[in-house]
Amino acid sequence: MAKHRLTNKYYYGTDRMLVAVDCIIFGFDVKAEQIKILLFPREIEPFQGSWSLIGSFVQKKEDIDKAAARILRELTGLDQVFLEQHKVYGHTNRDPGDRVISISYWSFIKIEGPDRSLIKDHNAEWFPVRNIPKLVIDHNQMVEDALSLMRKNARYLPIGFELLPEKFTLPQLLKLYQEIYQKPIDDRNFRKKILATGLLKKLDSKDKTSSKKGAFQYSFDQTKYEELLQKGFDIEFQ
Repeated sequence: MAKHRLTNKYYYGTDRMLVAVDCIIFGFDVKAEQIKILLFPREIEPFQGSWSLIGSFVQKKEDIDKAAARILRELTGLDQVFLEQHKVYGHTNRDPGDRVISISYWSFIKIEGPDRSLIKDHNAEWFPVRNIPKLVIDHNQMVEDALSLMRKNARYLPIGFELLPEKFTLPQLLKLYQEIYQKPIDDRNFRKKILATGLLKKLDSKDKTSSKKGAFQYSFDQTKYEELLQKGFDIEFQ
């Protein structure tokens, strides 16, 4: 492993280490009713061509948050995506290329039509979280850690609601939560608990795409949504 010595008079003799950012981008595919993760084929050795999270190195005069946004934009074409810093990965032997510390960021976005073409142009690809390939270094662990955080947030915060259409049905919302938890959720229990939050407004319209009777559509109460984002709730689905 290459070693780099600092020449700065204050930190002389201290080993330098590379700092990377890895972006864990989850997306909800409304049509497929699946949560997916954005990956790309690694562009450099080691492991060139293998599937990887969206990541690269932080530049010397670059803030970490700005580096995350730049890396995501350069490797996927996605811009103005909210990214939240998640965790630091720093095992000494995690990267065979050098001593690399990686800072992970995560986001949960809606997979939309124009974005699909943009992402494909950058050689990135959406994979269902149920079928994630073997990733480089410790990226599979990063994904598992981020999924655990997402599930924790889903219990205490109304995350992901903006990923649905403006009008949606309770079965569609249930499917979103089943994808988040990656397990079946009792329909009756789900309806009872989610309606009790006051987050949903029942509409007069129905979605009849799956049956003649149809299912009533709902929309989110924005005021209640903002309130619960601030104070949270506690909903556990068995």
